[in-house]
Amino acid sequence: MGSQCCKYGPDEDALERERQRKLLLAQLRHRKRVKAAGQIQAWWRGVLVRRTLLVAALRAWMIQCWWRTLVQRRIRQRRQALLRVYVIQEQAVVKLQACIRMWQCQQHYCQMCNALCLFQVPERSLAFQTDDFLQVQCAVPSKQPEFHIEILSI
Repeated sequence: MGSQCCKYGPDEDALERERQRKLLLAQLRHRKRVKAAGQIQAWWRGVLVRRTLLVAALRAWMIQCWWRTLVQRRIRQRRQALLRVYVIQEQAVVKLQACIRMWQCQQHYCQMCNALCLFQVPERSLAFQTDDFLQVQCAVPSKQPEFHIEILSI
């Protein structure tokens, strides 16, 4: 015991224990820093991934908007083309109906004129008799053609 009391400097074992404790503390601090650095790196990688996904989503949304606009434009153009065709067809049908009605009116008018020509009197006489039983009198009206047939019994 006397030998330990006479020593003036710190004990070798105590120095070794102090070094070991400092080394353990340094290793613990290093592990904490590595762990913190790993957490910061994981957070940053998450931020980058989320940013990349957001950019990709925005680009996909822009492409979808462009595509919807394109599809709507094509639908509108098809509708307009079909409407133009429909209008042209309707105008053609109306013209055709008008021509047919005009032709029918002309035919009816010609039939009336031909019927009147058969019964029309010569220019200098007022009455025309073909038989004693049938007397036809015609007068030229001012607006519409008319004819009268009278059957006389004797």
